[in-house]
Amino acid sequence: MPIADTSDQLTEKCAVFGVCGTGLEAARLAFYGLWALQHRGQESSGIASTDGTELHRHGAVGLVANVYREEDFEQLPGHIAIGHNRYSTSGGEEASHVQPIADYELGFAFAHNGNLPDCSKLIVFLENHGIDTKALNDSGMMAAAIGYYLRKGDDVGTAIRKSYPLFTGVFSAVVIHGDKLVAFRDACGIRPLSIATLDGGYVVASETCAFDTIGAKFLRDVEPGEMVVIDKHGMTAEQLATPDPKLDIFEFVYFARPDSLLIGKRVNEVRKNFGREMAHEYHIEADVVVPVPDSGVPAAQGYAEASGIPFEMGLIKNRYIHRTFIRPTAELRAQDLKMKLNPVIEVIKDKRVIIVDDSIVRGTTQRKVVAMLFNAGAREVHVMISCPPVRYPDFYGINTPDPSELISARMSVEQTREYIGATSLNFLSFDGMINATGFPASRFSSSCFDGIYPIAIGSRAKQVLALPDMPPVESKKVTTSQKPHVRVS
Repeated sequence: MPIADTSDQLTEKCAVFGVCGTGLEAARLAFYGLWALQHRGQESSGIASTDGTELHRHGAVGLVANVYREEDFEQLPGHIAIGHNRYSTSGGEEASHVQPIADYELGFAFAHNGNLPDCSKLIVFLENHGIDTKALNDSGMMAAAIGYYLRKGDDVGTAIRKSYPLFTGVFSAVVIHGDKLVAFRDACGIRPLSIATLDGGYVVASETCAFDTIGAKFLRDVEPGEMVVIDKHGMTAEQLATPDPKLDIFEFVYFARPDSLLIGKRVNEVRKNFGREMAHEYHIEADVVVPVPDSGVPAAQGYAEASGIPFEMGLIKNRYIHRTFIRPTAELRAQDLKMKLNPVIEVIKDKRVIIVDDSIVRGTTQRKVVAMLFNAGAREVHVMISCPPVRYPDFYGINTPDPSELISARMSVEQTREYIGATSLNFLSFDGMINATGFPASRFSSSCFDGIYPIAIGSRAKQVLALPDMPPVESKKVTTSQKPHVRVS
């Protein structure tokens, strides 16, 4: 079993992928799609496939590169397939929760990106129909509800349509049943899901970068509240709920790959805009701008471009560090960051350094990075964070730590600066973050920053109400000198 994640990064719950097209080697295409989506889930991976008559499945705990062998694809025939990479937020890390969920008798498979913070409707429905929910997580209950209607004789579109009102939460889901591939999203579309064409067939994926990997052509997004049904005759679409589009803005901040498109925007360019906005909000006297690789690179480039301060890769990432199934000793755990990052002394020594990162969660990583830079000879270390403070837990598919572990939920900006040991600590304002996207704030879910949850979170609301109020980070120009200076609204 993998060890519990104690890193200082927020992690996505999972990625989904689906493909349907006559003559396509669907499972192999799903493998390459899941490889491109590895960043969204690193604990397990699975693929289900069918030729329209018989369902097949393979899945296991581990990275995509380790889960599949050539002989596995021989056991995954068919022109329809769905795939899933998982990072557990609901139900734990057990192999029993590896997706896709498959019911071979029904020829039905289901995979889900997101999270249902309130499963009360589902539980009542399933238990009223004699279905035990004790061993099921949120995804398992969704699959059980759809399966119930399939057993009653409904086609897959009708089964999803009838089940849809029971799903109180966030979902971008893909389904196989018989000769059909189905994709559907919650009414807010909080997690991304897009459609592409490939050799007369169709592909759906959590991010468009997966399309590029297999040579598919982006067509459009699955709309919030929409269900798309694909078979040998083509694609049909139906609106199951009134759309209220609110993509999670953290997709732009951190989760999505920079080469993906989200609501028509290239993620890399939006992240550069974050950096440009920070340069307008903070005028810092410094010698070099250094990103924390890889997620801090675009914002650092934008900051350097707008400020005129040189950009340098002053921290080098070891790209062969992955999640491990070997529990390291305490001594080796303490060296974890040094395994991942190493400073370039010539870039850092005797310099006033601006270090750019995407977010602060617990603060432990930033503390180690700041110490590393000072140890490399930096005169000053100014930390730039390309989003506002993460002060609230997420219940929509992000592995947010316990609220008490979110450093910005319990410390002011100044207290956080003292904890990480930086010369200054500067967060992008909420308005600056929104401006960088080119969309109004109403287009996004920003619950990690403002504690506003557009989809009901049920009893989880008690966790939010118990958190202390903190002053917002407002947009205004600030100049720092060589002495420690932190903007506190």
